[in-house]
Amino acid sequence: MIYCVEDDRGIRELVVYTLRNTGFSASGFENGREMFAHLKESAARGQKPELILLDIMLPGDDGLTILKQLRADAGTKNIPVILLTAKNTEYDKVVGLDSGADDYVAKPFGMTELIARVKAVLRRAGSAGDEGEYRAGGIRMNTKAHRVTADGAEAELTRKEYELLYLLMKNAGTVMTRDILLEKIWGYDFDGETRTVDVHIRTLRAKLGVCGDVIETVRGVGYRIGG
Repeated sequence: MIYCVEDDRGIRELVVYTLRNTGFSASGFENGREMFAHLKESAARGQKPELILLDIMLPGDDGLTILKQLRADAGTKNIPVILLTAKNTEYDKVVGLDSGADDYVAKPFGMTELIARVKAVLRRAGSAGDEGEYRAGGIRMNTKAHRVTADGAEAELTRKEYELLYLLMKNAGTVMTRDILLEKIWGYDFDGETRTVDVHIRTLRAKLGVCGDVIETVRGVGYRIGG
């Protein structure tokens, strides 16, 4: 099931119609209040959406506020979110991605492009781990349990922080450039914008505490674990 939260009725109905004709189950909502009410009912039945398409400019709580609420709740923090918005500046992209979005689609967009983005995000979300265990210094990652501990304490990571750490640990000893990290985790190169990688690395290190130094900065290139 895919949710589309969009206050423009025409766009919302077209997106839901296209998703259903492409083989997805989909529901549309005019605002965050409607979506959260439906989400609560679905959770009571043990169900939740596979992905949420979320417009930024919404009546009431805007999309970024809703996104932060989703990421702050243990039951919804790992649901992939694609932001839909008429804003298309570099700053808006960074703000959206740093708030926990998995992708960003600027209006006007074509349905073919949107479906391709949806499939790409779902594909990445379904292959985030390989059900193994990785170790680096005092960090332990169990991908089957989706659990990370640092110096014996559990680290509460966002989806993107987890994916960054996973990629670095899986490729221990190899320098991962910022462009590669953008491509592997966000799906493509955001016009050379790499600040979002640095922001996520900074918050990841902070959450790993004394173990955060295991992530090395290779000046002018990117990051690595071990070497």
